[in-house]
Amino acid sequence: MMNNAVFSWRNVWFRRSVVALAGLTLLWMLVGFVWLPSVSVGFASEGVWASICRAAGVPAAWSPQSPDAVSPPVSTHVVLERTMAAPAPSRSVGRGATLALNCTMCHGSRGMSGSEAPNLAGQYREVIIKQLRDYQEGQRASTIMQALARNLKAQDIEDLAAYYASLPRPHRVETAPAQVPSPALVRVGAPLRNVAPCISCHGGVDQKLGAPWLEGMPRAYLVAQLNNFRSGARANDSHAQMRNMARAMTPGEIAEVAAFYAGDDAH
Repeated sequence: MMNNAVFSWRNVWFRRSVVALAGLTLLWMLVGFVWLPSVSVGFASEGVWASICRAAGVPAAWSPQSPDAVSPPVSTHVVLERTMAAPAPSRSVGRGATLALNCTMCHGSRGMSGSEAPNLAGQYREVIIKQLRDYQEGQRASTIMQALARNLKAQDIEDLAAYYASLPRPHRVETAPAQVPSPALVRVGAPLRNVAPCISCHGGVDQKLGAPWLEGMPRAYLVAQLNNFRSGARANDSHAQMRNMARAMTPGEIAEVAAFYAGDDAH
């Protein structure tokens, strides 16, 4: 009898508890499904219902799409696969060497740039393939490179990548390695800012498919690319991986990392 009395609607404390719980539930539903989606990017273009579906974890296909919704730009159409990194036949290397005569003004006769263009000697095949395809399709911007890549056939790109990958790879020039320790961002990253260590993708510990070899690159080139990723001016990184890393980096860290990989003693 006592239990029935406690959970009776006539019990003022039970009634108040139910009303308070219902009120809190409604409040948090408004916060989670209305207020938070309203301050998120895309709310205005997709509408309230689409935002509620997204907040609830409902598949996007279940929610109606506004005809005015703007799709985010595709950063790259290139799908990286292991076959792109496989050794190329010697005939591709020979043909690539001939094609590379058009690239010597910026990238040097043996893939070592005398300007601020990237060094291509020893670069991973899939890296060169991806970047040339991105230039072709406009996913990476460069007036010169887009013009040069526009007329390249698929086999031309394969052969150029095979040739540059076959050349001796440059390394950082360190006069006193013991006195020039690698920056913390290179070795361990910045976990609290979700910045992975550079060596986890760019060599040293592991090389992620599609991540370029950085040692010996011109310092100004590395600074420019990191700043472009940081600002979003360059956006051909799959799943915004480099943009997410670079956005969390300070200008000083960008300069320090670039100087380290370039072998610049000034860092």
